[in-house]
Amino acid sequence: METVTDTKNIILPVTGMSCAACAVSVESMLGHTKGVVNAGVNYANQSVSVTYDPDLVDLPEMDRVLQSIGYGLIIEENEEDAIAEQEKIQLEHYQQLKNKAIYTGILTVPVVILGMFLMDWAYANYIMFALTIPVLFVLGKDFFVNAWKQASHRKANMDTLVALSTGVAFLFSTFNTFYPQFWHERGLHPHVYFEASAVIIFFILLGKLLEERAKSNTSDALKKLIGLQPKIVRVYREGNEMEIPVREVRLGDEVIIRSGEKIPVDGKVVSGSSFVDESLMTGEPLPAEKKAGDNVFAGTINQTGSFTFTAEKVGKQTVLAQIIKTVQAAQGSKAPVQRLADQIAGIFVPVVIGIAILTFATWIVLGSENAFTHAMLTAVSVLVIACPCALGLATPTAMMVGVGKGAENNILIRDAESLEKAYKVDVVILDKTGTLTEGRPEVTDWKWVTSLENVSNHLAAIKALEARSEHPLAAAIVQFIVDDSKAEVSEFKSLTGSGIRGLVDGNEYIVGTFKFLENEGIQIADEMQPAYDVLTTQAKTVIGISINGQHAGLVAIADQLKPTSREAVEKLRERGIEVHMLTGDNAQTAAAVASQVGIDSYQAEVKPDDKMQFVKNLQAAGKTVAMVGDGINDSQALAQADVSVAMGKGSDIAMDVAKMTLITSDLLALPKALNLSHKTVMTIKQNLFWAFIYNMIGIPIAAGVLYPINGFLLDPMIAGAAMALSSVSVVMNSLRLKRARL
Repeated sequence: METVTDTKNIILPVTGMSCAACAVSVESMLGHTKGVVNAGVNYANQSVSVTYDPDLVDLPEMDRVLQSIGYGLIIEENEEDAIAEQEKIQLEHYQQLKNKAIYTGILTVPVVILGMFLMDWAYANYIMFALTIPVLFVLGKDFFVNAWKQASHRKANMDTLVALSTGVAFLFSTFNTFYPQFWHERGLHPHVYFEASAVIIFFILLGKLLEERAKSNTSDALKKLIGLQPKIVRVYREGNEMEIPVREVRLGDEVIIRSGEKIPVDGKVVSGSSFVDESLMTGEPLPAEKKAGDNVFAGTINQTGSFTFTAEKVGKQTVLAQIIKTVQAAQGSKAPVQRLADQIAGIFVPVVIGIAILTFATWIVLGSENAFTHAMLTAVSVLVIACPCALGLATPTAMMVGVGKGAENNILIRDAESLEKAYKVDVVILDKTGTLTEGRPEVTDWKWVTSLENVSNHLAAIKALEARSEHPLAAAIVQFIVDDSKAEVSEFKSLTGSGIRGLVDGNEYIVGTFKFLENEGIQIADEMQPAYDVLTTQAKTVIGISINGQHAGLVAIADQLKPTSREAVEKLRERGIEVHMLTGDNAQTAAAVASQVGIDSYQAEVKPDDKMQFVKNLQAAGKTVAMVGDGINDSQALAQADVSVAMGKGSDIAMDVAKMTLITSDLLALPKALNLSHKTVMTIKQNLFWAFIYNMIGIPIAAGVLYPINGFLLDPMIAGAAMALSSVSVVMNSLRLKRARL
């Protein structure tokens, strides 16, 4: 590995990886390429993070190195194009796997029927031979190709076991089909194992199909983040308004933003005013008011009004670009998904091969007159009984049942890694808005002065006024008032950031902040003062109502706490889990919500990268961290966390980054997800036990250790049955998870 100082780092999509061992091969080949300082593969999202010296090696050269062993890099200048290309390749690969699994199943069914029930039919062996050839060497050829690649690099994985066991069983069966007299002359029946070869290929293809399906959407989060930036921008240059691609925006350009448009780059408002949805940054549901001198950020959405701003950060310097970069880095920094089965296979395969060779040699040297026959039978029995079918099913079957069980309990699980880690979680970080709260402003209190008459008429008038307002809180008031009677509004006026006023049925109404009312010469009514003080201490937004110059009432609006949030926090604490709350909201609101749900540790006015750093700090202290959020502003922390959980009604990007989604947005599903993780991991471990107990007992017997004692020699047919029994045990044990209580 080269030691260099002037290096670059880049994250690129990788093509052709089909298992965790492939990730190891890619890392190894790139890591030993001249000029490459470090290479880290993330098998889960099919990418590699490479640190390299551009003076010694370029990207095309790295691509050529990987192509020599069957992989490749997607090198595109445009990040969105690279992700699109990777998605296209993954979709094609998934469709190919699906077709192979279907065709393999169609060919395998008659082979199994012939092998199990019609084995004495004169033509059975020849038909099975003909049907098994395309299963192994057309539909299943990748197993043999990958096994050869691994062998050429002195490595072994699941593909090695599959190719070895199915290949030997096929060759042995082919010999017995065309030269049965060899065994007849020795008083033995020539058994065939075509059905074992075909079934193994089918089951392993099915497992790979399920795995590919689980990781097929891993690029969605980055694709949607990149999509937050518009492609075309309007700017003033040399006194003219023109449209240019966003990548051509320069520092100092005056950018024009109209109602409903996305902001393309970071900058500062120079003229105009509006409300901007900044949930990307803050996670808060209320848009922020923007006027001259205020900062705006790429990816945020202008809601009302229009303004012009000066570009201060463009390209990869914007806050949005930094979020994209940190999401990539956090995902890429995780260790590749190392399937336990692949790790074990790396040791198990050479051991099994060694035992088979040793068995054959021992029988040749120490055997009787039928030494060669016994040597062949025992060696084949060892390889057949060591078939990895149960090993390949151990994790996928438990995960299938676990994922289904999660769906029944409103928990959507996207990958095995998070489900395997979740039971180890000892710290949970909760976002406030949309996680603990409903995530939308609602009217919580409405109080009138006692002397007011004809309240229903005034409600209709206020609804008519607010329906004309563009302020984000106006929708909450309109939704709260159920009166559908129409009222005529005249002389309507909206003052951005302050309130509205207008005439309805001859009455003048003013609805807005108490500071706005005070500026209009309206004092708060004495009887309203206590209610105002209480509501403001509860961190609610309080709006005043004036009718004909007199204070008439007040409205309190807040993001309501979900009814199950406190109970969910209590259940997490009962498990001994630390609970923290992070929010972009102000300190007063954060304190009020934390108090209501029983959380002692919280931080307010937290930015997206602050959340991610908080997660990193806990991980550095040896904690296993679960992050629960619902907004784009949570995406960096979600990507960094050991276990990431999105709320079902949150942003698409949060759900794409997260590996679990609570479909109902009910936080009580989180403790259930942790329980499900524990039960699923236990099932996987039990499955691996059953997958290996047969090998531990069966391999020595297949090798003939009982022959000197009682003359028992394991027939390859019995070895095949034992292999099948281990698979059945694994499947049956996984199905037990369906009845588990969470």
